[in-house]
Amino acid sequence: MSNRETKTDVILIGAGIMSATLGTLLKELVPEWNIKVFEKLEKAGEESSNEWNNAGTGHAALCELNYTVEKPDGSIDISKAIKINEQFQDSMQFWSYLVNSKRINNPQDFIMPLPHMSMVQGEENVTFLKKRFEALSNNPLFQGMEFSGDPAKLMEWIPLIMQNRPSNEAIAATKIDTGTDVNFGALTRMLFDHLKTKNVDIKYKHSVDNIKRTSDGSWELKVRNVDNGSVERHTAKFVFIGGGGGSLHLLQKSGIPEGKHIGGFPVSGIFMACNNPDVVAQHHAKVYGKAKVGAPPMSVPHLDTRYIDNKKSLLFGPFAGFSPKFLKTGSMLDLVTSVKPYNVLTMLAAGGKEMSLTKYLIQQVMLSKEQRMEELREFIPNAKLEDWDLVVAGQRVQVIKDTEAGGKGTLQFGTEVITAADGSIAALLGASPGASTAVHVMLEIIKKCFPQHMEEWEPKIKEMIPSYGESLMENPELLHEIHTSTAGTLGLSEKEPAFS
Repeated sequence: MSNRETKTDVILIGAGIMSATLGTLLKELVPEWNIKVFEKLEKAGEESSNEWNNAGTGHAALCELNYTVEKPDGSIDISKAIKINEQFQDSMQFWSYLVNSKRINNPQDFIMPLPHMSMVQGEENVTFLKKRFEALSNNPLFQGMEFSGDPAKLMEWIPLIMQNRPSNEAIAATKIDTGTDVNFGALTRMLFDHLKTKNVDIKYKHSVDNIKRTSDGSWELKVRNVDNGSVERHTAKFVFIGGGGGSLHLLQKSGIPEGKHIGGFPVSGIFMACNNPDVVAQHHAKVYGKAKVGAPPMSVPHLDTRYIDNKKSLLFGPFAGFSPKFLKTGSMLDLVTSVKPYNVLTMLAAGGKEMSLTKYLIQQVMLSKEQRMEELREFIPNAKLEDWDLVVAGQRVQVIKDTEAGGKGTLQFGTEVITAADGSIAALLGASPGASTAVHVMLEIIKKCFPQHMEEWEPKIKEMIPSYGESLMENPELLHEIHTSTAGTLGLSEKEPAFS
């Protein structure tokens, strides 16, 4: 067993969309820095970033109802929707820059134009959707959104959903054509192919087993070769832990105080995939519904057209599942071993608070395929059992932490970044909107961890992301300019692709 030690500037743990994005940004800003990547699986983008392990929605809050909350006075709070939309615009601008500067090619292999829709049933929900539409459609970020409760119009938009539906049912939908379907697996692989050409050292089948501080303030990683068990030591001035659900254990091993009162609760997802091309051909949109009471936001039901392997597919879900693993390829002991003396109270408090979530997860795990079909029939009334197969999606580890607003053991449903006070290490945890906002999240990490370079890097950041540091909502002209140029570069015109 070798124990050689090598030094480098930056180490990225995990070859998913987050490390791919951070590595690509840093290579643009400081090409001379040495970057190493360690991934325990045999290729990039195989866990949470893989196209079968996430919803593939370019999350811009165009259709996700959980980003617009009804306040006690009946008005709609759209502040979160605005924030997520602006963050997604950062991603679109960066991808556009990468295509324009020939860092990556063939954008149609990872992004496709696709209408984003919200659909609700029942009088109360229709009233909510109309209010949401009124609140959003006045905002430049959500321009072009349409609302309809007219069955004939809805039949045009979503024929598969409207066929054989009882005519007395209150139903309404909003539609916006500037939505996207993003294949984050394909994008991750493209970015790593690009990083390889920039001399980034990417080691697959290498697992980071331990991480500790050295006397000079850098970080030493114990890295094990999965094939032969040999161990190497690698040190770096800056480490990013982007290992999906696996990040929590490594964060704990780093021993930084910021990682102390944090726990994780794994939730797995199951989709139903349509195997009948005639049914797939009848639907062309991502249609999001409203979450059931007690359900986590990541379990909002949606019927999605997807483009995977240059083929149009149709997925419905996600149904929540439970496994104590933190990654699909993780260990059954992940949850148990993540409980430490310093986070046990946080975890217990969450357990007490989240009884409705626990109950919901147990119910979901117990569902038969026929019961899942019943949920699907709320979207497609005449769905047939034999047309649909179950696909297990990725594991998500929801962050549990103590917050001022929620108190001890509050379950967080977004994407969380934990950074050491001195900026030498950062970890990413959590779930949706996740990959869609990767560029924004990684820029935040850069700002926090490399404050001394920001002045010198800002012009380059602005070249890559023209709206950096500005509010697009308050600058409609810039927004229009960016929309036009990104749509042109990324090929997001209205037409349907030629492949079947």
